[in-house]
Amino acid sequence: MGNLPKDSVETCNILAKPIIASVDKYTLLPAFLKVRGLVKQHIDSFDHFVNKDMPKIMKANERIVCPQDPSLYLRFTNISIGKPEEYAEYMAEELTPHICRLSDRTYAAPIKVDIEYTRPNQKEKEYKKDLVIGRMPIMLRSSCCVLRGKDEDELAKLGECPLDPGGYFIVKGNEKVILIQEQLSKNRIIIDTDNKGRVTASVTSTTLETKSKTVFFMDKDKIYLQLNQFSKPIPVMIIMKALGMENDQEVVQMLGRDPKYGSLIFPSLQECRSERVFTQKQAFEYLHGKLAYSSLARPSINKEVQAKKILIDVFLAHVPVRDGNFRPKCIYTAVMLRRMMDAVLNVETFDDKDYVGNKRLELSGQLVALLFEDLFKTMISQVTNRMGQAYDKASRSTPLDFIHYIRGDIITHGLERAISTGNWDLKRFKMNRKGVSQVLSRLAFIQTLGYMTRVSPQFEKTRKVSGPRALQPSQWGMLCPCDTPEGEGCGLTKNLALMTHVTTDEDEGPLIEWCYSLGVESMERLSGEELHASDTFLVILNGLLIGKHKQPQKFASSMRKLRRKNIIGEFVSIFVNERQRCVYVASDGGRVCRPLVIADKGVSRIKEHHMKELRDGIRSFDDFVRDGLIEYLDVNEENNALIALYDHELHNEDENNVEGVDVQKNSITHIEIEPFTILGVVAGLIPYPHHNQSPRNTYQCAMGKQAMGNIGYNQLSRADDLLNLLVYTQRPLLTTKNIELVAYDKLGAGQNATVAVMSYSGYDIEDAIVLNKSSLDRGFGRCIALKKQVVVNEIYSNETSDRIVKPKKQEDSNMLRSLEALDADGIAAPGQIIRKHDVLVNKQSPINKKDKISNPMGLKDCDYIESPAKYKGPEGVTTVVDRAMLYSDKDNRMCIKFITRQVRRPEIGDKFSSRHGQKGVVGIIVQQEDLPFSERGLCPDLIMNPHGFPSRMTIGKMIELLGSKAGVSNGRFHYGSAFGEPSGHADKVEDISVTLVKHGFSYSGKDLLYSGITGKPLEAYIFMGPIYYQRLKHMVIDKMHARSTGPRVRLTRQPTEGRSHGGGLRLGEMERDCLIAYGASMLIYERLMLSSDPYEVQVCRKCGTPINECSSTVEASQSLTKMLEMAGFPSLQLLYEVPQTPPFLEAVFATNLEMREVNNGEATFSRGRAFEMGRSIGKKQSWSVFDTWSAINSSSKRPRAAELKFHTNLHFSIR
Repeated sequence: MGNLPKDSVETCNILAKPIIASVDKYTLLPAFLKVRGLVKQHIDSFDHFVNKDMPKIMKANERIVCPQDPSLYLRFTNISIGKPEEYAEYMAEELTPHICRLSDRTYAAPIKVDIEYTRPNQKEKEYKKDLVIGRMPIMLRSSCCVLRGKDEDELAKLGECPLDPGGYFIVKGNEKVILIQEQLSKNRIIIDTDNKGRVTASVTSTTLETKSKTVFFMDKDKIYLQLNQFSKPIPVMIIMKALGMENDQEVVQMLGRDPKYGSLIFPSLQECRSERVFTQKQAFEYLHGKLAYSSLARPSINKEVQAKKILIDVFLAHVPVRDGNFRPKCIYTAVMLRRMMDAVLNVETFDDKDYVGNKRLELSGQLVALLFEDLFKTMISQVTNRMGQAYDKASRSTPLDFIHYIRGDIITHGLERAISTGNWDLKRFKMNRKGVSQVLSRLAFIQTLGYMTRVSPQFEKTRKVSGPRALQPSQWGMLCPCDTPEGEGCGLTKNLALMTHVTTDEDEGPLIEWCYSLGVESMERLSGEELHASDTFLVILNGLLIGKHKQPQKFASSMRKLRRKNIIGEFVSIFVNERQRCVYVASDGGRVCRPLVIADKGVSRIKEHHMKELRDGIRSFDDFVRDGLIEYLDVNEENNALIALYDHELHNEDENNVEGVDVQKNSITHIEIEPFTILGVVAGLIPYPHHNQSPRNTYQCAMGKQAMGNIGYNQLSRADDLLNLLVYTQRPLLTTKNIELVAYDKLGAGQNATVAVMSYSGYDIEDAIVLNKSSLDRGFGRCIALKKQVVVNEIYSNETSDRIVKPKKQEDSNMLRSLEALDADGIAAPGQIIRKHDVLVNKQSPINKKDKISNPMGLKDCDYIESPAKYKGPEGVTTVVDRAMLYSDKDNRMCIKFITRQVRRPEIGDKFSSRHGQKGVVGIIVQQEDLPFSERGLCPDLIMNPHGFPSRMTIGKMIELLGSKAGVSNGRFHYGSAFGEPSGHADKVEDISVTLVKHGFSYSGKDLLYSGITGKPLEAYIFMGPIYYQRLKHMVIDKMHARSTGPRVRLTRQPTEGRSHGGGLRLGEMERDCLIAYGASMLIYERLMLSSDPYEVQVCRKCGTPINECSSTVEASQSLTKMLEMAGFPSLQLLYEVPQTPPFLEAVFATNLEMREVNNGEATFSRGRAFEMGRSIGKKQSWSVFDTWSAINSSSKRPRAAELKFHTNLHFSIR
């Protein structure tokens, strides 16, 4: 047999390779979401705080000692959190979240401590267990919560929805969520440029005791240190000398032998010499002279001690100084300087502040821990002060007892105030943050989930910067690329992706030991020369330099093996940075990481039998991690990995490039579990998002949170301020895997509408939609609006209180109608129809609310006045009382909560949207008989204008219509998950078309329609099928507003602002400009003057002041009144008949009166100038007020009637 050609040999090799079937790894996702992700990080963080951080905080501040007598002390031995309960009249009442929501209470549990303490003149220690020092608000579903571990039936008994995610607090009846806060990494060197363009190396050091920022910067080739404690920047060489490196050569060696580094440090060496600083002592003296505060520079303390203290405690605070050995700080400073110089020599080595690996996310547990520590220390200092005062005053007859001075209200009120207002004010760290917590909005179920994954930015949103807003490549898989708000928060407020996990702190001790045992050489044994040797890499653990290693890749792979064998923590990250010649080992909290399948030379470790065990419940997600099949990678370590999107990509090799594929395949280290997990919760609702233009997906993320639907199984027993519930919610016909993962299919927020894409009636331009009236009659888009109104029975300072009385029979028919809804007990009955200003509670208040009364409960009926509580809703809407709930608040006042209900059907102007950012308002509602219909008799529910597609490029919406149509035809749900076609999680258009043809439809989804008006076939085939439409919360009835006249602001006399206050419609600057351009001057005058704030004021002609302030005018007007009475004229009349001129009127007319001719034409006189407004009978004439009355009198055309009136120089009345 002859030799085979080369091509056929290669073909045989390919065919001979074993066929590896790709494994469907989707089942891993629900398994992951059971143990991690979404809300679990909030809950884990809070549990970590309760179980780990609280005992640590107590341990650090465990002793309280009496200042005058050290033998008197109190020591905390244990701290714990009890069950959520509240003490009422010496009885503990168990709290559940639902009771707290309804009765406006805080869902909190007592913080209990065990203490040992001493008393004066007693040698024995005394012990007390379970002393309550305050109340801690409890996060729902955390380890302290009553809902933990309950099944569906038990949750239903407690009034909770099993789909509610938890992870939030209930404070004073409001649901509050602490948002994830984004921060720059602590204890990490960041190389950047400042606002003056200087190269800087900065480190924000954080330890348990202190926070400080150390900055080195290069100015005019010299390097300086900037520290808040020093008034001026300090030359770097003086710092090095103060740290004990008096020899310049040693410093140069530490930076590296290369002459380019020496030349960069040379100007700094010269500057140090010019300052005449050569020894450590001289350096300390120099530093002492530069101290910022006079309080720091105390003459009594040794200069050397003060400067040394700053170098130990503030300068690079996270680098420890043991036994006065500054060498670790010297080495760290040298590394910072070297990184700075590298940046000067090579621009590419600058750090990116917006890179996700340089960020840390603070979770609710860490934020509450900071707050609790601050309040705990405040409480301890108050106890110490009170004890000191009591010791000085003690009469010795009553023994001193520490317990009496421990008050729990500091911690209780502090935590409550912070979580309810969102203001984190910490004195120790000078931390003032606003908006840390927000009210958990319940407009839609998906919005609640979205709040749980929201990441709040570190700096204000008003800055117009593009850098932090841009989509970073490092966000892949960690942060959702679609879900970000429009407007000022765009790109700053982000959301976590579906499988992101945020780490919590792990112990560093074992890690350091493992590093040293794997060949890391300690820094203390090395000379400066060896620090930057070319064959070694530095090893940095959580920002701390622990040593160096000669084989970094081998060290990294050994550490990863330990992690995969579960010897070190699963979230430890090992990252080899070739450019900086460092190995970064990280175990700190706040890093974002995600799970990936480990691949050996491109072959996935997960096989079909593993997945079968998972489906059978034998194996959990944590078992996959424990067995080294899956591992968590953070953003930095992803840079050392090569990640494949799909398993099968590795098996479908390119025949033309077999070698290249093999090389690439061998270097693949990990495989994605599912590619659609790069999206977040809210973006996961969009079908086929990868076929849409990117901004459309972002718009849908915002609108999906405003869609009406169901918010929970317990929605009808809740008492929220406002609930919009869709009456008939449906599952989307075209669903995604994300929808099933987050249980959106159980609590939908929309309906499948049959949509015809065609132009109809002209009422559908600019995204307006045409609705079918019969569909609305059948319940399409119908919703219920539930609103809350609370009536409180007040208790006053003199112990009197309001009372609710039975409604009396009224004579007045209007009054009788307003009391119609009341029951016999004076409270509106459920089921009653109410209108605006109808009485909800027939309440009476005592007349005397302040003065003490001997018998406040025995007041008579005449001591009360009517103060009914009225319904404040809109007019012209049928509203029904849904429920009335009675409860007592924390001040023991009786409260009545009314939930009112309105059923709203869609009307013109209401907003709808599909799941592709295609929003539109209802333009017209058409009778079904006028709408087009298909051969099968199908009539569309909704008609959409085809012009919505070309510029928007939402191809996903077209595929959704096809998929839904096929789904209706063959009775199964189709899928449209992101990037799901290769893995089978999204149906292909070809397959959908095959299904359509099989069931007698056109492959393209188009139908032949007949006109409903003429009955003739339409001249084009119409693209028609079901699309999932959402009804949004924006409704005309809530926004519609107009007014003619109404209330005004007293200060400006202009109409009030806003619909709720019956305000005016503002004609703003731009509208004014339009009127000016049009030339409508009288309209401008009317709008801006007469219709806005006209006012007539009486002004004195002599001095120009208003009448009531001018003494001469007041006297004149008084004398005028008297004279008029004497002359026989009736006073207090504006119009006077003037048969002849009284001589005394001359002076009065000349000062403050305005005369207007009444009969012969119209003229108004002002300030000695007459304006002629019309023609007199006979000839034109006008009079001046300064002409005397006799001159007017002698005129041939003397007026028969004159009007006397005070004149305003602000406003001329023109009649």
